[in-house]
Amino acid sequence: MRFATIRTDQGTTAARLDGGMLIPLAASDVGDMLAAGGAAERDGATAVAAAEADFAPVVTRPGKVICVGLNYRSHILETGRELPEYPTLFAKFAETLMGPRDDLVIPSVSERVDWEVELGVVIGRPVYRAAPEEAAAAIAGYTVINDVSMRDWQRRTLQWLQGKMFQHSTPAGPYLVTPDEVGDAADLEVRCEVDGAVMQQSRTSDLLFKPAQIVSYASQAITLRPGDLIATGTCGGVGDARKPPVYLQPGNLLRTWIEGLGECLNQCVPEKNG
Repeated sequence: MRFATIRTDQGTTAARLDGGMLIPLAASDVGDMLAAGGAAERDGATAVAAAEADFAPVVTRPGKVICVGLNYRSHILETGRELPEYPTLFAKFAETLMGPRDDLVIPSVSERVDWEVELGVVIGRPVYRAAPEEAAAAIAGYTVINDVSMRDWQRRTLQWLQGKMFQHSTPAGPYLVTPDEVGDAADLEVRCEVDGAVMQQSRTSDLLFKPAQIVSYASQAITLRPGDLIATGTCGGVGDARKPPVYLQPGNLLRTWIEGLGECLNQCVPEKNG
């Protein structure tokens, strides 16, 4: 099944995709739907054609956004590092998320805005100190994420957070796709394009730490709850590692696509002064 969060005149609502139409559900977003264990159709609501929908981030208010760095072998090699023994975890905030069709504002304070296509994992049930099998059962589904990063800010210190925490910088969506539809996301093609040129292309089978391993590992430290979002890391081809480096500019069209999950399509625009 496929679920989304869409914007309406009455606010956001979770919706179920049915034959090209989004059926509004009695939950404000996919996270609330998961926390409630499901949601009935919203009384009196009108179905919306998916092609015309205004998609919000698939989860609008996650309690946690956990990210994994250096998790594709190709990306680890392009950075010149050795394969890590444990997942490299860092966090983002809910305010960093944006809709899969929203404009991506290029911050005036950064000159090195980079792309990172990532497989997103959405948690469907509370999980703590979980074995991988229990962790796998806690995954409600998968989505598309681009962990857009301000590399100049990221490289200022040894901590990455400041380059990852810019508001409205992380497209997430359009759908939560349940694991049965995509083979538990074990071998999906991932791709990032800028103005139609392929910048990143890999498969989720190249992930060093798989989704269930990441969920299990993170749950050793903190309880993961319905609607929490995990970005599993990016593959080789980021702009900062190119020679010479290449960065996003106003006017670029950023396409983030994962096989079976859909795409985020974001127009890059300049930040307005004042």
